Amino acid sequence: MNRRPRIFLTILILASTLAACSSGLPTPVGTIVPLTGSTPEHWTPPLQASWQIQHTGAIDTTLPVDIYNLDLFDTSPETIANLHARGVKVMCYFSAGTYENWRPDAAQFPASILGSPLADSPDEQWLDIRGLQLLAPIMLERIALAAQKGCDGIDPDHVDGYASETSFPLTPDDQLTYNIFLANAAHQNGLGIGLKNDLDQIPALLPYFDWALNEECFTYNECGLLLPFVQAGKAVFIIEYGLAPDAFCPQVNQMGFNALHKTLSLDSYLTPCR
Repeated sequence: MNRRPRIFLTILILASTLAACSSGLPTPVGTIVPLTGSTPEHWTPPLQASWQIQHTGAIDTTLPVDIYNLDLFDTSPETIANLHARGVKVMCYFSAGTYENWRPDAAQFPASILGSPLADSPDEQWLDIRGLQLLAPIMLERIALAAQKGCDGIDPDHVDGYASETSFPLTPDDQLTYNIFLANAAHQNGLGIGLKNDLDQIPALLPYFDWALNEECFTYNECGLLLPFVQAGKAVFIIEYGLAPDAFCPQVNQMGFNALHKTLSLDSYLTPCR
């Protein structure tokens, strides 16, 4: 597949988004990006797949897995190409709902859209996702970077700010609008996209996302909310940190999920359920 960024499609997404923002009216959910033709082909993972997620430390690319989840900024195109040479697909992670002051594009974020720090990460701040006129160009550049590097899909994190203490009056509709914008932008750049957490909005977002990735749904007894993905033939990837594998793996396998036991640092350690 041609992995060059679809510049004309990116411009279309941006122009449509800015027009909607400048109108002063709420953007209708699902209509941020008017499609002018068929969406480019994009990757979707199989229902059952072996995988690894590693965001810290020297990446161990030797594991016999089907999919790697790696940091968008820290992973080189060469690493992705080498994985592709073995038939391995790559999800590229970035935060779509928070500002991280160590990222190379941090200077592009206006102070006006920076909110409260995350409780467990004081160097990270929630974003005002209502400010698409300011935020969309940054996220479109990140999605284009994922396409340039050869990522097969993206894993945008923190897409549930409406349910958190952000310092902004975000509503569920604000979140739906933003998440659908991300999904449409990914697809028009030839990338798959996963829904990270945001369990309560799965019924509305299921048509737009190609898989789900959840942290600790077994810890919080929320995994049943992810079953619509499996029922729609879409993969679910689970990470558990505190629970021992034998406390959740039997249920994982029964529900048809793909789960790992990981450390909070997301280093090379993993214990898969299969």
